[in-house]
Amino acid sequence: MSETVDAVVVGSGPNGLAAAVTLARAGLTVRVLEAQPTVGGGARTLDLGLADGIEHDICSAVHPLAWASPFFEAFDLRARGVDLLVPEISFAQPLDEGRAGIAYHSVERTAERIGGPDGAAWSALLGPFSRSWREVVALALGDKRSIPSGLVPGGLTTAARFGAAVLEQGTRAWNRRFAGDEAAALLTGVAAHAITPLPSLGGAGTALLLGSLAHAEGGWPIPRGGSGAIVAALVADLLAHGGEVVTDHPVRTRRDLPPARAYLFDTTPRAVLEVFGERVPTKAAQALARFRYGNAAAKVDFVLSGPVPWAEPEVGRAGTVHVGGSRAQMAAAEAAVAAGRHAGRPLVLVSDPTVVDPSRGSGGLRPLWSYAHVPAGSTVDVTEAVTAQIERFAPGFRDVVVSSRCVPAAHMSEHNANYVGGDIAAGAVTMWQMVARPSLRRDPYDTGVDGVYLCSASTPPGPGVHGLGGWNAARRVLRREFDLRSEPSLAPPPPPR
Repeated sequence: MSETVDAVVVGSGPNGLAAAVTLARAGLTVRVLEAQPTVGGGARTLDLGLADGIEHDICSAVHPLAWASPFFEAFDLRARGVDLLVPEISFAQPLDEGRAGIAYHSVERTAERIGGPDGAAWSALLGPFSRSWREVVALALGDKRSIPSGLVPGGLTTAARFGAAVLEQGTRAWNRRFAGDEAAALLTGVAAHAITPLPSLGGAGTALLLGSLAHAEGGWPIPRGGSGAIVAALVADLLAHGGEVVTDHPVRTRRDLPPARAYLFDTTPRAVLEVFGERVPTKAAQALARFRYGNAAAKVDFVLSGPVPWAEPEVGRAGTVHVGGSRAQMAAAEAAVAAGRHAGRPLVLVSDPTVVDPSRGSGGLRPLWSYAHVPAGSTVDVTEAVTAQIERFAPGFRDVVVSSRCVPAAHMSEHNANYVGGDIAAGAVTMWQMVARPSLRRDPYDTGVDGVYLCSASTPPGPGVHGLGGWNAARRVLRREFDLRSEPSLAPPPPPR
């Protein structure tokens, strides 16, 4: 593998593959190096050996950002055979006493179920954003260094409204909008995806973006067959355009890299500093070394003999369930994690893909995906804590559990080196760090080393399966390193006649 190629991509997550596809479609020779035996990073679907015929999504499972991403819109996942299945209920929030908040795909139906002034308040907050979702995406998923084209000129009103809503829901003013606990808990469950103290500006931005998409045309879809379907489509296109993928090839030093004109790292900044060391200019190295990693998630995969017996049956129709109780209970749990303690009742995210994809079941069994929020670096097996938290809202859950496997936060990096200490966002989701990600350099993808770029979730726009970090970095590489000014089409080939 010593022959020179045009570009090497280190890491085969969605961002790395998006970069590789873009470069290969421009006619460059591209090699992707992956440390793991399988490609896909956080978007892999694997047989974990828990039950015959059952596969699990090892990290991401539900994909509102995949359908909303400008990269994947141009790439056209559906035309490539990726079936994004949309649950009628985007997410649910079980509450004590058998109650639950339900976020339907329809914002009107959601508001009707909430009822009263809180239903109207929910519609007033998220309805306009769901209808202007492209402008919200342009704002939230931009490179944080330029004015997104999607915001000029009409979207400036959306941007101002979005900023005001972030300030409302990201500060102690967050309780002024809702009088009851149902709507407040629903929105807080989405904010908690950021794994951050609540309220916070980072959590509020997350809640408003994802909450808007829940009611927009694409909802919160689950790919048929699992997240690996997205990866398979990217790899197929890369190979069709002459690209190469090499697995079981960790990159720890420059000796692990073949000669190339450009290197793109779908990694955290730590990897670039380790590989290039003294070649990184002092100021750039200091800035990258200051990059903060956030708190963590521990993964628990279950195999069940039947559906989760939620006390409120409507919860069982949701593609995603936020298990944490009321807004106050979730805020307390996230505060404990931020203080370095395990919450007695942790915030747990749950998804049963068979809600929309019966093919994920086999022999009467089904997978259940779950995460629990824990302090960074935690070595605790949280299986019992997760089980108890689900059982709290689904009496009898233990009776349908056939097998399970926990990956503590401290071990998450063993299957994805980007998850430092279990930080699945590849960097703390604070408002400052979402803007200055990975540093305040004018070009967030430039490492300061000639021909070396970052293209991971540690760069704008941040975490999620959207491919935009890779796409943004690759387009810069085409211009700067290869003087290619026209961007290649990402569209799939037309079907044969």
